[in-house]
Amino acid sequence: MKKAILLLCVSILYTAYIAKGGDVMALELKSPAFKNGEFIPARYAGTGEDLSPPLEWSDVPEGTKSFALISDDPDAPVGTWVHWVLYDIPADKKNLPEGIRKDKILADGAKQGMTDFRRIGYGGPYPPPGPAHRYYFKLYALDTKLNLEPGLSKEELERAMQGHIVGKAELVGKFKR
Repeated sequence: MKKAILLLCVSILYTAYIAKGGDVMALELKSPAFKNGEFIPARYAGTGEDLSPPLEWSDVPEGTKSFALISDDPDAPVGTWVHWVLYDIPADKKNLPEGIRKDKILADGAKQGMTDFRRIGYGGPYPPPGPAHRYYFKLYALDTKLNLEPGLSKEELERAMQGHIVGKAELVGKFKR
């Protein structure tokens, strides 16, 4: 079983390498507010102040022209629930501060997309009472600036990024009510 999983992972990485015509590099994504796999503080949840958490990244792949970020909850009862869509983040940025405004276009030119809350900007965890849900923050390094209008859905952003991802990082936080 372990060998089959390892072969699948190698196959996926090789496919990404071939599809891109080069390496898909790893980024490192972290938050000073919570560690990977730990609980997200209530101030970043819909039950609290609903602030976007601070995020920091490093090991940026060469050739990165912009970043995109998707945050979602695969444990939602209705299927994966999208909490944040952000793209055209400038390549020279290495972090996002706490409490990003819910504007369509940010001061640095980054654009925000539509969440499953049917609004622009970050929407924090707000799971039904019960077991903890996992919240994925996925950062993508892209070899282009997308230059698309604000308000994209997660699916539209994923389609636009195809063939342009040169690096990816994930940070997972948990939250429960």
